[in-house]
Amino acid sequence: MSVPRSNTRLSLPLSPSLSLSLPLSEGQGTELTGLFVERPQENVVIIAGADVVITAKVDSTTLTRKPTVKWLKGKWLDLASKAGKHLQFKETYDRETKVRKYTQTAGAAGAYRCEVTSKDKFDSASFEITPQSSLPITPLFHPPTSKPPSPLSAITPRHVSKKRPEDDKPVIDVWELLKSAHPSEYEKIAFEYGITDLRGMLKRLKKMKAEPKPSEAFLKRMESCYSVEKGKKIVLTCEVFDPNVQVKWLKNGQEIKGSAKYIMETIGNIRKLTIMKTTLADDAAYECVVGEDKCFTEVFVKEPPVTITKLMDDYHVVVGERVEFEVEVSEEGANAMWSDTNPAKYRIKKDGRKHMLIILEAGLEDIGMYHCWTNGGHTKGELEVEEKELLVLQDIADLTVKATDQAIFKCEVSDEKVTGKWFKDGVEVLPDERHKMTHIGRFHKLLIDNVKPQDAGDYTFIPNGYALSLSAKLNFLGKEPLTPVPEKHPPKIHLDTTGNMVSQNTIIVVAGNKLRLDVEITGEPAPTVVWSKGEEVLTPGWSSLNETRCFGPHLSLIGVITATEGRVRVDNRKTLSSFVIEGAEREDEANYTICVTNPAGEDKAKLFVKIVDVPDPPQNVKCLSVGEDSSSMVWEPPAFDGGAPLKGYLMERKKKGSSRWTKLNFDVYEATTYEAKRMIEGVYYEMRVFAINSIGMSQPSITSKPFMPLAPTSEPMRLLVHDVTDGTCTLKWMAPERIGAGGLDGYIIEYCKEGETEWVVANKELCERQGYVVRGLPVGEKINFRVFAKNLAGVSPPATLAQPVTVREIVDLPKIRLPRDLRTKYIRKVGDKINLVIPFQGKPRPVVKWYKDGAPVDEKIVGVRNSTVDSILFIRSAERDHSGKYELVVQIENMEDRATIDLRVVERPGPPTKVKVTEVWGFNAALEWEAPKDDGNCEITGYTIQKADKKTMEWYTIYEHNRRPSCTSSDLIMGNEYMFRVYSENLVGPSEEPALWDRTSPVPPPYGLAYNPPEFKEKDVSCIPTFTQPLLDRSVVAGYSTAMSCSVKGFPKPKIVWMKNKMILGGDPKYIMLNNQGVLTLNIRKPSTFDGGRYSCMAVNDLGQALVECKLEIRSKADENC
Repeated sequence: MSVPRSNTRLSLPLSPSLSLSLPLSEGQGTELTGLFVERPQENVVIIAGADVVITAKVDSTTLTRKPTVKWLKGKWLDLASKAGKHLQFKETYDRETKVRKYTQTAGAAGAYRCEVTSKDKFDSASFEITPQSSLPITPLFHPPTSKPPSPLSAITPRHVSKKRPEDDKPVIDVWELLKSAHPSEYEKIAFEYGITDLRGMLKRLKKMKAEPKPSEAFLKRMESCYSVEKGKKIVLTCEVFDPNVQVKWLKNGQEIKGSAKYIMETIGNIRKLTIMKTTLADDAAYECVVGEDKCFTEVFVKEPPVTITKLMDDYHVVVGERVEFEVEVSEEGANAMWSDTNPAKYRIKKDGRKHMLIILEAGLEDIGMYHCWTNGGHTKGELEVEEKELLVLQDIADLTVKATDQAIFKCEVSDEKVTGKWFKDGVEVLPDERHKMTHIGRFHKLLIDNVKPQDAGDYTFIPNGYALSLSAKLNFLGKEPLTPVPEKHPPKIHLDTTGNMVSQNTIIVVAGNKLRLDVEITGEPAPTVVWSKGEEVLTPGWSSLNETRCFGPHLSLIGVITATEGRVRVDNRKTLSSFVIEGAEREDEANYTICVTNPAGEDKAKLFVKIVDVPDPPQNVKCLSVGEDSSSMVWEPPAFDGGAPLKGYLMERKKKGSSRWTKLNFDVYEATTYEAKRMIEGVYYEMRVFAINSIGMSQPSITSKPFMPLAPTSEPMRLLVHDVTDGTCTLKWMAPERIGAGGLDGYIIEYCKEGETEWVVANKELCERQGYVVRGLPVGEKINFRVFAKNLAGVSPPATLAQPVTVREIVDLPKIRLPRDLRTKYIRKVGDKINLVIPFQGKPRPVVKWYKDGAPVDEKIVGVRNSTVDSILFIRSAERDHSGKYELVVQIENMEDRATIDLRVVERPGPPTKVKVTEVWGFNAALEWEAPKDDGNCEITGYTIQKADKKTMEWYTIYEHNRRPSCTSSDLIMGNEYMFRVYSENLVGPSEEPALWDRTSPVPPPYGLAYNPPEFKEKDVSCIPTFTQPLLDRSVVAGYSTAMSCSVKGFPKPKIVWMKNKMILGGDPKYIMLNNQGVLTLNIRKPSTFDGGRYSCMAVNDLGQALVECKLEIRSKADENC
């Protein structure tokens, strides 16, 4: 479909006269819009004397009425009044495209303007017609400058009137420039661009800046913005003018289709868009579109607070180690903020819900507390960095080996990354076929295969970068030439007592190491060697292989060791006997005996093998007490010290739930109690302890029970004395400024006399409120008070008063504060509950008394309850006798205050008395009465008068709230007899019984004429039932409700019976039977083909009956479609 257009044509025969003016539209009180689809050319240059046709086209598809077009010349000249030979106007309309075409034929040069107005829409198009001579234009007629025409251009010479835009200058939109400029620059811009009509310019500029008028498509628009939490639903609601209009919902300019996520509802004029389970993707701008009108809103999705589910661990490292602080948050992709993050040294890493701060190589400058924040949580971890210190966990042991055996030196240090070098007698040992060095974890080994005599010496291991050395000695047992032994030389044991002998005949072996003891033996013939474990046998002659038996505390047998294979074995050669223990254990510690015998004699030697090991773990690690950031730990020494004296202990701690342990000390700690510091209050910790001796470090102890560092609260704030009486003092205070993770259990109040030091606890149980009344104080004494706050960690510092308090009642004058509603007459109805609360003040406690009409009140009739601050007067059920003046007296010693309450209990009044008709004239009757004897204890506010015709006895109200005790009843019917009654009224209401004037009062005829009414003869209206309108046959479509109607008359009122095929229709809800003033209707709801048949209606009364019938045919829907 083509765009609708409106065309305007202007034809001008031009004269040589020139005129230059910049067109400016004037405000018309309407909205500036773009109505033109084709505008006139801005600069029209034609030959003088020729005609010019100007055309403008307007789109009228969106216009509700025909637009109004004006052609203007200059500022105000309307060309409609100049239409004729030189000015011609023409309008055409295209019905297919709905384009209006306006044509103007003009005959003069100048500035012109075309204005289009349609209801609240307005548009303007300006153009200028410039004539030129038919001769070529000389340079004299070219504009000397490229400046826009000045406001005085209309009176400048002709040769400067023609203006040609330069191609190299950009086109400037003056109106955009004006809209963005400051008002102080308007005049400058108007002068620069040749705008002469400043008033018109300001009007148009105001219209352009004005917001468009809201459309009537929406009765109620959406709010400017909505906020919703992530995961919840939100409903966007607007109200449209047309309940049948279709709307579109857009999200960021894209149309939304209905789904389980987006639910669109239409309820009358209300349109709703429900967004289920909002996510961050739903944070967008939404629009509801009705035709060309829209209403906008913006939805902000709030993320729930991100909490920290895994706290940060503490780290205790040495210089150069990698540190990785890790926290875990509740939402994946959430943001976390770290403190002390230097991008050059620290790295921040995210992995799902895990956030990590990585320090590649920790230094001493990195020591401190590191924090991590989210919008819903905070955690911190401590980093401690120590200088590297290498600990020797297992020293090198001396070795004694024989030729061709293997020698193994082994040591263990604390750092797995430490390397080192081996030296022999100060010379570095280089690896070769016989010498091999290994480094596995913390263990360093030197292996020497096929030991030779030159391998004996001192061996040293020196770790790289540490001033530390480990030394051991290698003893060699070779085959030295022996001197000839004569025949039958007694055996001799040549035992070397150097090397790893700590003392005479004692050998120390580290558990797990290998022990090989080579003993040289001489004798001829070759002696027999026997190794035994245990003490000497008290009863000789018994021995057992590899066994030791005990017979009581002082008797043990020798276990003879003869095995040649296994962990414990003996290797015997001709001149050498070797005792070997592979992987020494604690059970191997004992006295060992070697015995050599031959026919020439016997020799013995005793050795004690001592096995040393790392100690057992410490026992019973527990927390004794906690502080704000510290805890005191205690433990017991290990049950077995490993055979070597304990050097001390190492402690580690971790947060509960974490798997990373943090060392608390690098130097060995000798005591069995330790105070751990720099902990986080409110976080659960666990601790374990290691024992250390000269051999190494034990296994960790059993982890202690979790404990939490807690601190007492700060002292309560603003302790003050609220009230003092004889023997009591009321204290009040505020909660402590800092409560901490331990919470607040309650308060302890103590007091003591001035000058004494013994404090007495005033409350047996903790006081949970921030106030307490201390009772039982000695009157007249000066007492000091203090208050403690208590929680799980203990009691806080006390809050004290600046000076002692004298326990003595403060005299305060009695004063009754009577409520405002009791200062006037207090009115209540009979039977109401009365509960009057009268506050007062005064110290010491005043004496309260109540009086009624000058006499003390009877507490059996009126209840009275008194407290220290008020008095209550209550009556369960008010009666008339309770009315009177009640006086409250509050007395302290010889001072008193009084207050009076006027109580009135009211009820309905009694009926008026002596009601009589004083005069009857015409159609009127005059009544008078007297006030009731009982006014209900309240003023009579008026009377209600009613009349009744004796024939009908229906009462009609004549007057309500009549103030006087008399009235005149008018509009009576002549000849009828009337009765009158009067009710009295007060604040409670009308009287229960009226005052009745029981004598009838006939209304006499006027002028004394007697009226004799004719005798009334009653007419018999009884008749037999008769149908005045019968039932008509019907043919209906199945499924559509139908009704059958007829009308009947009869008196007495007949009974109606509906029947189908002569069967009475009972209580079937499908049939609805109606009877309205004799019009009978039978409604059948959604009949089916089975409901067809003959229907009849029968009317029956005492005089007879009548019957009417009809036929009902039900057609199926299929037949109806055919």
